[in-house]
Amino acid sequence: MHSCVIKVTGCVCVITSLKLDSFPMTLRGFQAVQDELRRLKSVERPKVVEAIAAARALGDLSENAEYHAAKDKQGFIEARISELEGIASKASVIDVSKVDASSVKFGATVMLTDTNTNAETTFQIVGSFEADIKSGLLPITSPTARAMIGKEVGDVIVVSTPGGSKSYRIDKVSYI
Repeated sequence: MHSCVIKVTGCVCVITSLKLDSFPMTLRGFQAVQDELRRLKSVERPKVVEAIAAARALGDLSENAEYHAAKDKQGFIEARISELEGIASKASVIDVSKVDASSVKFGATVMLTDTNTNAETTFQIVGSFEADIKSGLLPITSPTARAMIGKEVGDVIVVSTPGGSKSYRIDKVSYI
């Protein structure tokens, strides 16, 4: 087990058991990777093997579209399995339910208000591999997430965007 100190925009966070060459991931994100891996190995892989066998039984493989389609799908599945195994092996899983909620840290769910429009937005700060902006999952590497790290409820952050600077007030921080 290694321990390291990461300094992010003025906030010092200590993360224990961080693997070398690793990245942070929430427990929920890690479970999603494991679920997809299980599904690919136990459902999709056997289905494509059956499809290849059925296509082989049709005869001449050189002009067998079903065979080539099944082989292409097999290649995609094997590549995705390899990718997910790599992600799982390098993930440093952080259980956000055990994080001190006094300020914004990795895994925080943060409600922001745009100080110009009063529009409210809620994001959870997650690892890059589990990010999905449409679902409110903001990667830790994004400018908005980096600006929030270490801040507290009531603080105002300023984020540089291609359209100019935007400022947001942090209204709520929780760890779900």
